Amino acid sequence: MERYFNAVDLYKKAFAKESKRDEKIRIIYQIAESYGNLLDYEQAEVWYEKAVKAQYPDKELHLKFANTLMMQGKYEEALEEYKEYQQVAPGDNRAQEGINNCELAKKWKAKPSGYEVEGVVQLNSKFHDFAPAFSGKRFKKLVFSSSRPGSSGSDIDPNKGQSFTDIYESTVDRKGKWSRPAGLPSEINTGGNEGRPFLDSRATTMYFTRCAVEKNQVLNCQLYTTTKRGKEWNEPAKLAIVNDTINIGHPTLSKDGKTMYFVSDMLGGEGGKDIFYATYDNKEGTWSEPMTVSGVNTSGDELYPFIRDNGMLYFASNGHPGMGGYDLFGAQPKGPGKFSEVENLRPPINSASHDISVIFEGPKDRGFFASDRSGGKGSFDIYSFKMPPIIFALQGTIKDVDCKEPVKGAKVKIVGTDGSSAETTTDELGFYKFDEKENEERFINENTSYTIIVGKYSDVKKTPPDCDKAIFTERGYLNGKGQETTVGYEKSTAFVHDFELQCSNCGEIRFPQVLYDLDKYELQVNDQVDSKDSLDFLYQTLVDNPTIVIELAAHTDSRGSDKYNEKLSQQRAETCVQYLISKGIAGDRMVPQGYGEQKPYIDAKTGQLYDETYINGLSGKEAQEIAHQKNRRTVFQVLRDDYVPKTTSPEQPENN
Repeated sequence: MERYFNAVDLYKKAFAKESKRDEKIRIIYQIAESYGNLLDYEQAEVWYEKAVKAQYPDKELHLKFANTLMMQGKYEEALEEYKEYQQVAPGDNRAQEGINNCELAKKWKAKPSGYEVEGVVQLNSKFHDFAPAFSGKRFKKLVFSSSRPGSSGSDIDPNKGQSFTDIYESTVDRKGKWSRPAGLPSEINTGGNEGRPFLDSRATTMYFTRCAVEKNQVLNCQLYTTTKRGKEWNEPAKLAIVNDTINIGHPTLSKDGKTMYFVSDMLGGEGGKDIFYATYDNKEGTWSEPMTVSGVNTSGDELYPFIRDNGMLYFASNGHPGMGGYDLFGAQPKGPGKFSEVENLRPPINSASHDISVIFEGPKDRGFFASDRSGGKGSFDIYSFKMPPIIFALQGTIKDVDCKEPVKGAKVKIVGTDGSSAETTTDELGFYKFDEKENEERFINENTSYTIIVGKYSDVKKTPPDCDKAIFTERGYLNGKGQETTVGYEKSTAFVHDFELQCSNCGEIRFPQVLYDLDKYELQVNDQVDSKDSLDFLYQTLVDNPTIVIELAAHTDSRGSDKYNEKLSQQRAETCVQYLISKGIAGDRMVPQGYGEQKPYIDAKTGQLYDETYINGLSGKEAQEIAHQKNRRTVFQVLRDDYVPKTTSPEQPENN
């Protein structure tokens, strides 16, 4: 029997009395080994370092020292020791595996999973608390193993220096506080080790591991089962799966209760402790011969299997690439007893220490596991974990594009690809927000793209095109449109989407320049210019505002006769309308109007009228030509906002 707890004291006493140097060095190494097996890695590091300095003649010394450093998350120091061992034993793959694991651990620490992990204070003690399992249908009760004082046996486990483990139970209240753990009755807990309990879906049958003790000797571990009648547990019975000469433990059941997974070091595995399974024969009332699970076992140890509701297998292992000690892994089901795609659960569930015995609360992405990481109450502690909800919000500010003032009372509508829709209005500051509904649901959902439509209607037919605040509230606005998506986002995000809206009742509205050749009314299209692209802006405006009827106006400069300019501008306006009709815009939504030189351009900021007198007074032909170009413009204005489309797009908000 490996009595490491007693061995430490005996070795230290021997070290104090020993005078021979070689023997003292050997004792240093044995103390380091004992602390390592007791999972006391801080002390193990101290004594391994002493052994290294004393040049203890064991070629695996650097490997064991590196493992001890890695178990404490000292990855850079561990890397140096693995490289030292690589020099001593170049053919040993464990050195390169250690180096790879250190690099992976650093990578995972830099990019942890989204889980939140917290120690369950009411369940933990200064001693080993581990292997939690749900013992109630509503996940309000937990059973777990613990070596805390007060166990059924009075002896101390010589391997751990703590009491033999018993099974305890606790219940959580509505506020999330767990009751003081109470040991299960003596029918279940004995003077030996009872561990890894697991209950069926009805919480009436429990399976657990029992490692009996006789004459201070821990015997092979076996599986036991017991049933519950009312509040009382029946006398446990040993499961006849293997004979008493084989170690077996850590039972868990599939959701249907027909397949049991467990751990054993029996023949047929990959080495160390492996996960096996057996199926239940209802007619015979017996379990089948054990079979090894495919796709997860390694030459190391695989412990504490758990089958989630979706069929995934979770387990602890020190054989797969990990962060230090035992890490927790998940594997996808591929058939009876077959799994693949083993994946490390990463921090913060996994750490540099031992992380074991994970369970999930039904289909929910939360549960419990055990770990001996630093920061807990004692040795192994029980931790809860949960994936916090990814919360999305959408907000922004609506302003007038010319005045830069906030637009109060603008309607904002969102339409999601998941079929959802919602609407709100802007406040005094032009601000809008979609976040949480009254029933704690969210407006903005995961993996969804949203169309945002904003606008404001006004009964006032025409408003001066200035920014006088007295008349500012009388302005109506063309709809603006935008897109946002949560697809691909893995973290909570508040999306900000601002808009600047164009006044719809302030007179003419300019859009990207539409050009024509001299004395022509056909749209200019060449290698440098495509006037159709400019008209596509107006096309989109009409699509986004399906109830407006516009006047599409063309203007010329003052050169040429009035009659000629009126005809040319009318033809140009009609050309624009015909292009938009070809794109699918209804002809009765557009009135083409050529104004010739009748309406010179007016600068909205300065109020300057670009008439012939002003232009002729400019210095230089270049300045005059620029001014003439301002008059040669194509614009539009909203005539009314009551057009009834033949088909109404569900994406458009009602404008009333």
